[in-house]
Amino acid sequence: MIYLHDGHIRRLGLDWCRLTGVIEEVLRLKEQGECAHPLKPYLRFRDPSNRIIAMPAYVGGGIGVAGIKWIASFPGNGSRGLPRAHNTLVLNDPDTGEPLAFLNSGLLNAIRTAAVSGAMLRTYLAARQPGEVKLGVIGWGPIGRMHLRMCAELLGDRLQKVTLYDLKGIDPHTVPTELRGITELADDWRPLYRASDIIATCTVAADRYIDEPPPRGALLLHVSLRDYKPASVADMKAIIVDDWQEVCRENTDIEQLHLQYGLTESGVCTLADAVLRHALAAWPEDEPVFFSPMGLGIFDIAIAAYYREQALRKGEGVQLSTERG
Repeated sequence: MIYLHDGHIRRLGLDWCRLTGVIEEVLRLKEQGECAHPLKPYLRFRDPSNRIIAMPAYVGGGIGVAGIKWIASFPGNGSRGLPRAHNTLVLNDPDTGEPLAFLNSGLLNAIRTAAVSGAMLRTYLAARQPGEVKLGVIGWGPIGRMHLRMCAELLGDRLQKVTLYDLKGIDPHTVPTELRGITELADDWRPLYRASDIIATCTVAADRYIDEPPPRGALLLHVSLRDYKPASVADMKAIIVDDWQEVCRENTDIEQLHLQYGLTESGVCTLADAVLRHALAAWPEDEPVFFSPMGLGIFDIAIAAYYREQALRKGEGVQLSTERG
Protein backbone atom coordinates (compact mmCIF):
# COMPACT_ATOMS: atom_id res chain seq x y z
CA MET A 1 0.00 0.00 0.00
CA ILE A 2 1.36 3.39 -0.99
CA TYR A 3 0.89 6.71 0.82
CA LEU A 4 0.88 10.00 -1.13
CA HIS A 5 0.65 13.59 0.10
CA ASP A 6 0.77 17.02 -1.52
CA GLY A 7 4.56 16.99 -1.84
CA HIS A 8 4.46 13.74 -3.82
CA ILE A 9 1.70 15.07 -6.08
CA ARG A 10 3.67 18.27 -6.78
CA ARG A 11 6.76 16.30 -7.73
CA LEU A 12 4.72 14.10 -10.05
CA GLY A 13 3.51 17.23 -11.81
CA LEU A 14 0.54 18.38 -13.85
CA ASP A 15 -0.17 17.26 -17.39
CA TRP A 16 -3.56 18.77 -18.17
CA CYS A 17 -4.02 16.95 -21.46
CA ARG A 18 -3.59 13.63 -19.67
CA LEU A 19 -5.65 14.67 -16.65
CA THR A 20 -8.60 15.82 -18.74
CA GLY A 21 -8.17 12.64 -20.76
CA VAL A 22 -8.72 10.65 -17.55
CA ILE A 23 -12.02 12.49 -17.01
CA GLU A 24 -13.10 11.81 -20.60
CA GLU A 25 -12.26 8.12 -20.22
CA VAL A 26 -14.33 7.92 -17.03
CA LEU A 27 -17.29 9.42 -18.91
CA ARG A 28 -16.95 6.74 -21.59
CA LEU A 29 -16.77 3.99 -18.97
CA LYS A 30 -19.79 5.39 -17.16
CA GLU A 31 -21.76 5.25 -20.40
CA GLN A 32 -20.78 1.57 -20.70
CA GLY A 33 -22.09 0.78 -17.21
CA GLU A 34 -18.55 0.41 -15.84
CA CYS A 35 -18.94 2.92 -12.99
CA ALA A 36 -20.79 3.11 -9.69
CA HIS A 37 -21.20 6.19 -7.49
CA PRO A 38 -24.04 6.22 -4.96
CA LEU A 39 -25.43 9.59 -3.91
CA LYS A 40 -22.90 11.04 -1.52
CA PRO A 41 -23.98 11.70 2.09
CA TYR A 42 -23.13 14.86 4.00
CA LEU A 43 -22.11 14.41 7.62
CA ARG A 44 -22.97 17.46 9.75
CA PHE A 45 -22.60 17.92 13.49
CA ARG A 46 -22.35 20.84 15.91
CA ASP A 47 -21.85 23.79 13.52
CA PRO A 48 -24.10 23.21 10.46
CA SER A 49 -21.77 25.25 8.25
CA ASN A 50 -19.21 22.44 8.54
CA ARG A 51 -19.53 19.21 6.61
CA ILE A 52 -17.66 16.01 5.83
CA ILE A 53 -18.67 14.33 2.59
CA ALA A 54 -18.24 10.64 1.74
CA MET A 55 -17.85 9.80 -1.94
CA PRO A 56 -17.61 6.04 -2.58
CA ALA A 57 -17.05 5.05 -6.19
CA TYR A 58 -15.95 2.37 -8.64
CA VAL A 59 -14.44 2.80 -12.10
CA GLY A 60 -13.85 -0.25 -14.29
CA GLY A 61 -12.20 -0.69 -17.66
CA GLY A 62 -8.52 0.07 -17.92
CA ILE A 63 -8.64 2.24 -14.79
CA GLY A 64 -9.95 -0.59 -12.61
CA VAL A 65 -10.22 0.84 -9.12
CA ALA A 66 -12.70 1.22 -6.29
CA GLY A 67 -12.39 3.61 -3.40
CA ILE A 68 -13.75 6.44 -1.34
CA LYS A 69 -13.06 10.13 -0.99
CA TRP A 70 -13.61 11.62 2.48
CA ILE A 71 -13.46 15.41 2.32
CA ALA A 72 -14.04 17.79 5.21
CA SER A 73 -14.97 21.43 4.61
CA PHE A 74 -14.80 23.70 7.65
CA PRO A 75 -15.20 27.37 6.63
CA GLY A 76 -13.87 28.67 9.97
CA ASN A 77 -10.51 26.97 9.59
CA GLY A 78 -8.91 30.10 8.15
CA SER A 79 -9.06 31.79 11.54
CA ARG A 80 -7.18 28.79 12.97
CA GLY A 81 -4.46 28.94 10.36
CA LEU A 82 -5.73 25.74 8.76
CA PRO A 83 -6.95 24.95 5.22
CA ARG A 84 -10.70 25.13 4.72
CA ALA A 85 -10.77 21.61 3.24
CA HIS A 86 -9.02 18.36 4.18
CA ASN A 87 -9.10 15.70 1.48
CA THR A 88 -8.30 12.00 1.94
CA LEU A 89 -8.84 9.03 -0.36
CA VAL A 90 -8.49 5.27 -0.07
CA LEU A 91 -8.12 3.16 -3.21
CA ASN A 92 -9.02 -0.54 -3.26
CA ASP A 93 -8.41 -3.41 -5.63
CA PRO A 94 -11.86 -4.00 -7.21
CA ASP A 95 -11.27 -7.78 -7.40
CA THR A 96 -10.16 -8.42 -3.83
CA GLY A 97 -10.97 -5.25 -1.88
CA GLU A 98 -7.31 -5.01 -0.86
CA PRO A 99 -6.27 -1.43 -0.03
CA LEU A 100 -3.87 -0.10 -2.67
CA ALA A 101 -3.25 3.50 -1.68
CA PHE A 102 -3.99 6.16 0.90
CA LEU A 103 -3.81 9.77 -0.25
CA ASN A 104 -3.94 12.83 2.01
CA SER A 105 -3.93 15.73 -0.43
CA GLY A 106 -5.90 18.93 -0.69
CA LEU A 107 -3.99 19.56 -3.90
CA LEU A 108 -5.58 16.47 -5.42
CA ASN A 109 -9.05 17.93 -4.82
CA ALA A 110 -8.11 21.08 -6.73
CA ILE A 111 -6.59 19.01 -9.55
CA ARG A 112 -9.71 16.89 -9.97
CA THR A 113 -11.95 19.94 -9.94
CA ALA A 114 -9.88 21.69 -12.60
CA ALA A 115 -9.57 18.52 -14.69
CA VAL A 116 -13.38 18.21 -14.88
CA SER A 117 -13.58 21.87 -15.92
CA GLY A 118 -10.83 21.11 -18.42
CA ALA A 119 -12.91 18.39 -20.05
CA MET A 120 -15.72 20.92 -20.48
CA LEU A 121 -13.30 23.55 -21.75
CA ARG A 122 -11.82 21.24 -24.38
CA THR A 123 -15.32 20.37 -25.57
CA TYR A 124 -16.26 24.05 -25.73
CA LEU A 125 -13.11 24.92 -27.69
CA ALA A 126 -13.73 22.10 -30.18
CA ALA A 127 -17.35 23.13 -30.69
CA ARG A 128 -16.95 26.92 -30.83
CA GLN A 129 -13.43 27.26 -32.30
CA PRO A 130 -12.75 30.66 -30.69
CA GLY A 131 -9.74 32.74 -31.66
CA GLU A 132 -8.25 34.87 -28.91
CA VAL A 133 -9.79 34.22 -25.50
CA LYS A 134 -10.17 36.40 -22.41
CA LEU A 135 -10.26 34.44 -19.16
CA GLY A 136 -11.74 35.67 -15.88
CA VAL A 137 -11.30 33.91 -12.53
CA ILE A 138 -13.40 34.98 -9.54
CA GLY A 139 -11.92 33.64 -6.31
CA TRP A 140 -8.17 33.25 -5.85
CA GLY A 141 -7.95 30.27 -3.52
CA PRO A 142 -6.46 26.86 -4.41
CA ILE A 143 -9.28 26.04 -6.84
CA GLY A 144 -9.05 29.38 -8.65
CA ARG A 145 -5.26 29.15 -8.98
CA MET A 146 -5.49 25.62 -10.33
CA HIS A 147 -8.10 26.71 -12.87
CA LEU A 148 -5.80 29.42 -14.15
CA ARG A 149 -2.98 26.91 -14.63
CA MET A 150 -5.29 24.46 -16.38
CA CYS A 151 -6.84 27.06 -18.67
CA ALA A 152 -3.45 28.54 -19.55
CA GLU A 153 -2.12 25.14 -20.66
CA LEU A 154 -5.22 24.10 -22.61
CA LEU A 155 -5.75 27.49 -24.24
CA GLY A 156 -2.09 28.03 -25.13
CA ASP A 157 -1.56 30.90 -27.56
CA ARG A 158 -5.30 31.61 -27.68
CA LEU A 159 -5.15 33.07 -24.17
CA GLN A 160 -5.04 36.81 -24.79
CA LYS A 161 -5.88 38.22 -21.36
CA VAL A 162 -6.45 37.06 -17.77
CA THR A 163 -8.45 39.03 -15.22
CA LEU A 164 -8.51 37.95 -11.57
CA TYR A 165 -10.72 39.06 -8.70
CA ASP A 166 -10.94 38.07 -5.06
CA LEU A 167 -12.93 39.79 -2.35
CA LYS A 168 -9.85 39.78 -0.10
CA GLY A 169 -7.52 41.14 -2.76
CA ILE A 170 -4.75 39.35 -4.64
CA ASP A 171 -1.00 39.51 -4.13
CA PRO A 172 0.47 40.01 -7.63
CA HIS A 173 3.37 37.73 -6.71
CA THR A 174 0.95 34.77 -6.53
CA VAL A 175 0.23 35.08 -10.26
CA PRO A 176 2.39 32.67 -12.30
CA THR A 177 5.41 34.54 -13.63
CA GLU A 178 4.79 33.56 -17.24
CA LEU A 179 1.24 35.00 -17.13
CA ARG A 180 1.88 38.30 -15.36
CA GLY A 181 2.31 40.20 -18.61
CA ILE A 182 -1.28 39.46 -19.68
CA THR A 183 -2.91 39.47 -16.22
CA GLU A 184 -4.96 42.25 -14.70
CA LEU A 185 -6.19 42.35 -11.10
CA ALA A 186 -9.73 43.71 -10.82
CA ASP A 187 -11.21 45.50 -7.82
CA ASP A 188 -14.74 44.34 -8.65
CA TRP A 189 -16.21 41.24 -10.27
CA ARG A 190 -18.41 43.11 -12.73
CA PRO A 191 -15.79 44.38 -15.23
CA LEU A 192 -14.20 40.91 -15.23
CA TYR A 193 -17.56 39.22 -15.78
CA ARG A 194 -18.64 41.49 -18.61
CA ALA A 195 -15.38 41.33 -20.55
CA SER A 196 -14.44 37.62 -20.31
CA ASP A 197 -15.14 34.76 -22.72
CA ILE A 198 -14.47 32.09 -20.10
CA ILE A 199 -15.44 32.77 -16.48
CA ALA A 200 -14.47 30.45 -13.62
CA THR A 201 -16.24 31.12 -10.32
CA CYS A 202 -14.10 29.53 -7.60
CA THR A 203 -15.34 31.27 -4.46
CA VAL A 204 -16.57 30.35 -1.00
CA ALA A 205 -19.19 33.12 -1.15
CA ALA A 206 -21.75 33.04 1.65
CA ASP A 207 -24.31 34.90 -0.47
CA ARG A 208 -25.07 34.88 -4.18
CA TYR A 209 -23.78 38.04 -5.84
CA ILE A 210 -23.87 37.69 -9.65
CA ASP A 211 -27.03 39.52 -10.67
CA GLU A 212 -26.70 40.04 -14.41
CA PRO A 213 -26.86 37.74 -17.46
CA PRO A 214 -23.60 36.31 -18.79
CA PRO A 215 -21.81 37.65 -21.87
CA ARG A 216 -22.91 36.27 -25.22
CA GLY A 217 -21.23 32.97 -26.04
CA ALA A 218 -19.32 32.77 -22.76
CA LEU A 219 -18.40 29.54 -20.99
CA LEU A 220 -19.26 29.71 -17.29
CA LEU A 221 -17.19 27.21 -15.28
CA HIS A 222 -19.44 27.37 -12.23
CA VAL A 223 -17.23 25.47 -9.82
CA SER A 224 -18.37 26.98 -6.53
CA LEU A 225 -22.06 26.27 -7.21
CA ARG A 226 -23.62 29.17 -5.26
CA ASP A 227 -22.62 32.41 -6.99
CA TYR A 228 -25.48 33.27 -9.35
CA LYS A 229 -28.76 34.84 -8.32
CA PRO A 230 -31.31 32.63 -10.08
CA ALA A 231 -32.78 35.42 -12.21
CA SER A 232 -29.37 36.08 -13.80
CA VAL A 233 -29.23 32.63 -15.42
CA ALA A 234 -32.93 31.72 -15.58
CA ASP A 235 -33.10 32.27 -19.35
CA MET A 236 -30.07 30.18 -20.20
CA LYS A 237 -30.60 27.28 -22.59
CA ALA A 238 -27.22 25.53 -22.51
CA ILE A 239 -27.01 24.17 -18.95
CA ILE A 240 -24.54 21.33 -18.38
CA VAL A 241 -24.25 19.30 -15.16
CA ASP A 242 -22.22 16.25 -14.20
CA ASP A 243 -25.16 14.47 -12.51
CA TRP A 244 -28.62 15.91 -11.93
CA GLN A 245 -29.33 13.96 -8.72
CA GLU A 246 -26.09 15.16 -7.16
CA VAL A 247 -26.23 18.80 -8.15
CA CYS A 248 -29.93 19.54 -7.62
CA ARG A 249 -29.65 19.73 -3.83
CA GLU A 250 -27.70 21.41 -1.01
CA ASN A 251 -28.87 24.89 -2.05
CA THR A 252 -26.90 24.94 -5.29
CA ASP A 253 -27.78 27.40 -8.02
CA ILE A 254 -29.17 24.47 -10.03
CA GLU A 255 -31.49 23.59 -7.16
CA GLN A 256 -32.65 27.21 -6.94
CA LEU A 257 -33.36 27.24 -10.68
CA HIS A 258 -35.37 24.06 -10.14
CA LEU A 259 -37.34 25.48 -7.20
CA GLN A 260 -37.87 29.00 -8.49
CA TYR A 261 -38.01 28.56 -12.26
CA GLY A 262 -39.04 24.96 -12.77
CA LEU A 263 -35.76 23.66 -14.23
CA THR A 264 -35.92 19.86 -14.51
CA GLU A 265 -33.54 17.08 -15.45
CA SER A 266 -34.95 17.06 -18.98
CA GLY A 267 -33.94 20.72 -19.32
CA VAL A 268 -30.22 20.14 -18.82
CA CYS A 269 -27.48 18.17 -20.55
CA THR A 270 -24.82 16.13 -18.84
CA LEU A 271 -21.07 16.43 -19.24
CA ALA A 272 -21.24 13.09 -21.06
CA ASP A 273 -23.75 14.60 -23.51
CA ALA A 274 -21.34 17.45 -24.17
CA VAL A 275 -18.12 15.43 -24.39
CA LEU A 276 -19.35 12.24 -26.05
CA ARG A 277 -22.42 13.36 -28.01
CA HIS A 278 -21.45 16.90 -29.05
CA ALA A 279 -24.46 18.47 -27.32
CA LEU A 280 -23.14 22.02 -27.76
CA ALA A 281 -23.91 21.77 -31.48
CA ALA A 282 -27.60 22.16 -30.59
CA TRP A 283 -27.13 25.82 -29.62
CA PRO A 284 -25.91 28.82 -31.60
CA GLU A 285 -22.40 30.03 -30.89
CA ASP A 286 -23.61 33.16 -29.14
CA GLU A 287 -25.54 31.11 -26.56
CA PRO A 288 -23.62 31.13 -23.25
CA VAL A 289 -22.84 27.75 -21.66
CA PHE A 290 -23.46 27.23 -17.94
CA PHE A 291 -21.41 24.30 -16.60
CA SER A 292 -22.32 23.50 -13.01
CA PRO A 293 -20.75 20.26 -11.69
CA MET A 294 -21.29 19.01 -8.14
CA GLY A 295 -18.28 16.68 -8.29
CA LEU A 296 -18.43 12.90 -8.63
CA GLY A 297 -16.38 10.33 -6.74
CA ILE A 298 -15.66 8.44 -9.97
CA PHE A 299 -13.56 11.38 -11.14
CA ASP A 300 -11.73 11.65 -7.82
CA ILE A 301 -10.70 8.03 -7.58
CA ALA A 302 -9.71 7.90 -11.26
CA ILE A 303 -7.42 10.92 -10.84
CA ALA A 304 -6.05 9.39 -7.62
CA ALA A 305 -5.42 6.10 -9.49
CA TYR A 306 -3.56 8.06 -12.18
CA TYR A 307 -1.25 9.55 -9.56
CA ARG A 308 -0.78 6.18 -7.86
CA GLU A 309 0.34 4.72 -11.17
CA GLN A 310 2.70 7.64 -11.78
CA ALA A 311 4.11 7.29 -8.26
CA LEU A 312 4.80 3.58 -8.70
CA ARG A 313 6.54 4.23 -12.04
CA LYS A 314 8.69 7.07 -10.70
CA GLY A 315 9.42 5.75 -7.22
CA GLU A 316 7.44 8.42 -5.36
CA GLY A 317 5.41 7.94 -2.18
CA VAL A 318 5.82 5.98 1.02
CA GLN A 319 5.26 2.23 1.07
CA LEU A 320 3.02 1.15 3.96
CA SER A 321 2.87 -2.36 5.32
CA THR A 322 -0.44 -4.22 5.13
CA GLU A 323 0.88 -7.10 7.23
CA ARG A 324 -1.77 -8.62 9.47
CA GLY A 325 -1.02 -9.19 13.11
